[in-house]
Amino acid sequence: MVRLNLIVGSGGILSHAPRRVQSMIMMIDAYQPIEVTTLSVDSIFMMPHLGVLSTVHDKAATDVFARDCMIYLGSCVSVMGEGKIGEKCLEYKITFPDGKVVEDSMPFGELKLYPLEVGQRAVIEAKPTRSFDFGIGRGKSIKKELDGGVVGIVIDTRGRPLVLPENKTERVALLNKWAKTMNLYP
Repeated sequence: MVRLNLIVGSGGILSHAPRRVQSMIMMIDAYQPIEVTTLSVDSIFMMPHLGVLSTVHDKAATDVFARDCMIYLGSCVSVMGEGKIGEKCLEYKITFPDGKVVEDSMPFGELKLYPLEVGQRAVIEAKPTRSFDFGIGRGKSIKKELDGGVVGIVIDTRGRPLVLPENKTERVALLNKWAKTMNLYP
């Protein structure tokens, strides 16, 4: 997953989710990307049909794919490792295209969402603690460009593999907290 820099989701549940942020979080939870990954979704479950069209008219299929099919959701920044909820995990600095700079840190087990529009790019400098990893070595920093999208930038310190508490009350509370942070169900 570290080598992937783009994940394209296709299928009815992703294409027809009531909110694009719901599609993005489903893809993050299912694929569990590591480091910086751009996520996009097939707008109306068109990719299988474009595959068939490409055998007859490659340029038409490519044009429809680029103009009408792909919805860029944004970028996900995530770490590998397991920890205790609240344990220090990540420090980062995001420089947005307008020059605004956000410096922050996040504990293990959190999600954070920043708006960044389609076509815009920001730069993140991030350093995990020694317990966590971007896939290049524990505690090693990254500096990467982030692609914007209809959702924006998601910083995910829930670790990889994603593990939920076994206690039902704790699990439900954590899932509700993440849903509220991501504004999944307004």
